[in-house]
Amino acid sequence: MLEARAINRYINSSPRKMRLVIDLIRGKDVPEAQNILHYSTKHASKVAEKVLRSAVKNLQNKDEAGRVELDTLFIKEAFVDGGPSMKRMLPAPMGRAFRIVKRSNHLTIIVAQKPGKKAKAIKQVPNPKEKQSTKKSKQE
Repeated sequence: MLEARAINRYINSSPRKMRLVIDLIRGKDVPEAQNILHYSTKHASKVAEKVLRSAVKNLQNKDEAGRVELDTLFIKEAFVDGGPSMKRMLPAPMGRAFRIVKRSNHLTIIVAQKPGKKAKAIKQVPNPKEKQSTKKSKQE
């Protein structure tokens, strides 16, 4: 089974917000997942759509023929890991300071072909001249 992955690191949104979007597409077919991400109102869906397209292109580059149909692909794995957090200080009343944590995340999407479904091969039409030449050789 052919599979490929795409990783986007250091995305400037919290892992919790990204997981809300990734949970919508986990295990779905690629065309369906692309529609979900394209029409989602979440900001994280734009980044996830970009990573999904990259994973599909990686799979097409991995295939020797390069003829992978989107209908035969599905999202095998999709997960979000926490990235480094930037710590900032916000001035507060009476000389105090509040800590602000700006989180980041790493997104990984793995795309694979459905088992048992392969890309349709192009049927070759036999050349009528070749058939005639084989008949003549059999008659002789």
